[in-house]
Amino acid sequence: MRASGILYPVFSLPSKYGIGSFSKEAYEFVDFLKASGQTYWQVLPFGPTGYGDSPYQSFSTFAGNPYFISLEQLIEEGLLRSDECETVNWGPNPEYVDYGALYQNRFKVLKKAYFRFRENGAEKEAFDEFCTKEKDWLEDYCLYMALKEINGGKSWIDWELPYRNRDRSALAVVEEVIEETVDFFRFQQYEFMKQWSRLHAYAAENGISIIGDIPIYVAFDSADTWAHPEMFEFDEQNVPVKVAGCPPDAFSATGQLWGNPIYNWKYLKEHDYHWWIRRIERSLDFYDVIRIDHFRGFDEYYAVPYGEETAENGEWEQGPGMDLFNKIREELGNVRIIAEDLGLITPSVRELLKESGFPGMKVLQFAFDESEASLYLPYNHITNCVVYTGTHDNMTTRGWIESLSDHDRDFARRYINSIYTDYGQFTWDFIREAFRSVSDLCIVPIQDFLVKGNEARINCPSVSMNNWQWRVRPAFLTTALSDSIYAMTKLYGRLGPGPQTENESEEGPAEG
Repeated sequence: MRASGILYPVFSLPSKYGIGSFSKEAYEFVDFLKASGQTYWQVLPFGPTGYGDSPYQSFSTFAGNPYFISLEQLIEEGLLRSDECETVNWGPNPEYVDYGALYQNRFKVLKKAYFRFRENGAEKEAFDEFCTKEKDWLEDYCLYMALKEINGGKSWIDWELPYRNRDRSALAVVEEVIEETVDFFRFQQYEFMKQWSRLHAYAAENGISIIGDIPIYVAFDSADTWAHPEMFEFDEQNVPVKVAGCPPDAFSATGQLWGNPIYNWKYLKEHDYHWWIRRIERSLDFYDVIRIDHFRGFDEYYAVPYGEETAENGEWEQGPGMDLFNKIREELGNVRIIAEDLGLITPSVRELLKESGFPGMKVLQFAFDESEASLYLPYNHITNCVVYTGTHDNMTTRGWIESLSDHDRDFARRYINSIYTDYGQFTWDFIREAFRSVSDLCIVPIQDFLVKGNEARINCPSVSMNNWQWRVRPAFLTTALSDSIYAMTKLYGRLGPGPQTENESEEGPAEG
């Protein structure tokens, strides 16, 4: 079935108090999707953000980001007062997330809600049930975060040895001291899951499925590595032996040194991939469809000796291949997965993708270059794939058009048969080309529908600062924009379960 959706990170929603959250604006976006004839809402990873505020470097692959907890809902429940939120500095610019202000103030406000939550005890039974159900990851995560707090935010590798190596007697003593802090982190996860479950159900009721990302790797500074060092390529002192990266190529003479721990796939296989199965199972609490980042790493992955300053001296090593995915199917059934198969893809990766049956990705921005023969050109698309104008790592389409060489811009204009020199109309013609693709699913970032330039770019992979910040201005998703998206969606046979009414509006760019 042909369908379409919108990529729109939760943090980019225009809710109050500094960052997008599970507030009324999230529900309004579900309504917008339905009115626009869309079937999918794609989000970025939900984990608590760590280094560089990146959702791909999370303190836990199982936990939810407490920044997404709607303070308005806590006010409605009597756990906060409006003035306790209104008088806080959440940052000067509603179009960008100020993570410094959030870090300084969000947890102070949430702690006030926590104390009232414990005092009234109205949800104690539900809270205890949640803690019991999620105990296998929740206790490690909450203890990890509490220990990070008393260690000044340092990663576990820099803690005193008894805590770093999880000495049971040392942990038993410190847990008594920091139990309230541990419980505060439990409360955050309870509220996150309660609010997300409500929003997720609302989306389902309106015919909207959630596509969510999970990175192939976890962050070194995480409860995952601290609690389960045996699952990674660590030495006897729990220091990494190898870390993840990308070899030198035309874009980087020294390669990319990501620094994420490498899995001990032999150990994971011996234990029937239990942790990975639990990870996928937990992701299904969040999402209906899972996009796995860096899919080629399951075929082969690039490992760099720990301590290297560049990725030049790494080696390719064998991944688990279909063995992992067969085990996931055996345990969880046919999980809906999208494979991020971008970049240099070898024949063995193509074979793994084919054997898995997962749809891969076609990014339209990658299609137009001097060769005029890219595999991303629409005539090379297949039905079992997902076409994107761009992803969270790309420029916005308008920004990309502006940055093209004269040759590539002319080639793109000729290919999509755009008569417009105006970049706004050109952007909409480019979106139309994605909708026309034979791919079963088409996803367009919200910035492209708004014809935003690179001021609205979500992430620039080569830059460590000023990413993951852009937000939509309040009341910017208009009925006129919804009508235009609906008309295009209907024209190209991707109409979801939205309002089945005739819509005569012309597609076109939204101003601003």
